[in-house]
Amino acid sequence: MRTLAVVGGGAVGLAVAWRAAEAGWSATLFDPAVATGASWVAGGMLAPLSEGWPGEDRVLEFGAASLARWPEFAARLADATGVSVFVADETMTVALDAADAADLRTVADWVGGRGHDLRLLDRAGVREREPGLARTVRAALLAPAEPAIDNRKLVAALRQAAEAAGVVVRAESVDSLTELPHDQVVLAAGAASAALWPELPVRPVKGEILRLRQRPGVAPAPRRVIRARVHGRAVYLVPRADGIVVGATQYEAGFDTAVTVAGVRDLIADAEAVFPGIGEYELAEASAGSRPGSPDNLPLIGRLTDRIVAATGHGRNGMLTLPLTVDAVASLLGGAMLPEAEVADPQRFSTTVGGIR
Repeated sequence: MRTLAVVGGGAVGLAVAWRAAEAGWSATLFDPAVATGASWVAGGMLAPLSEGWPGEDRVLEFGAASLARWPEFAARLADATGVSVFVADETMTVALDAADAADLRTVADWVGGRGHDLRLLDRAGVREREPGLARTVRAALLAPAEPAIDNRKLVAALRQAAEAAGVVVRAESVDSLTELPHDQVVLAAGAASAALWPELPVRPVKGEILRLRQRPGVAPAPRRVIRARVHGRAVYLVPRADGIVVGATQYEAGFDTAVTVAGVRDLIADAEAVFPGIGEYELAEASAGSRPGSPDNLPLIGRLTDRIVAATGHGRNGMLTLPLTVDAVASLLGGAMLPEAEVADPQRFSTTVGGIR
């Protein structure tokens, strides 16, 4: 039987190992703390369309191709575990001033021109769909095809599915990929990937989130994902069964995962500007993680050698791009490159990414 080592126990590593085990590989996953990294500290938005911007064609196409795979991926996971991971069906990006409203029109025109469904809403349209939002919201962009998932349910279900399929999980660190004895190796260690393959242009990008718990008698959480810019800062609110997840601070801070007073202050203030009722919620958790950033906001998925495959650098979109990543790695292990994933080939950084060692 062919043997596979997967280095990294986040959502990508777990899903790759699960798929490989189902395909007949003897898969072993290495991570000293499975499912505790960036995958645990995530909002779970699947929003490539509403985040689109003119000129970012490759990022939009890659994200949209992965979004299209999410229903089948989630259904397979539900069949294997009985767990449904979806928490919202739509995404609404709101504008608080004229400049933001103009940006929404730009996104609607550009993304809509590429065949995707985005709808501009006026004040009345916003109030009809989400009456709890601030009266100062003047317009919105509705993405009916952009859902959200519960990231923590996802990683727990992926581990359950992987182990049920025969994946061996070893709570161990790996110091050298080339010394692993397996037939094939997948590097899915997120922001730590460059420590194992220094030529990979992957860096840690710090992100903080808050988990707010709804208390009795307070305003109900929005039913959709709500995204906005407040004082130039991006903020999102993602519903959960018991409340809301709020993000999205972003800092170039290395592997610092301390939650800062300023980060919490800005997240609460910005969220309250969009959804005033949030002030009555319980602050249940504040946490931070290191997302694996890449120079062009596309992941690195492809061969590093004839034995080692990279699946890293997903940045803020690890949840979104998970299904396409898994399909791409499965194809690579089978000896082919998935056409939709060619833009993510690490060899596009050929001056830094080393070849066969």
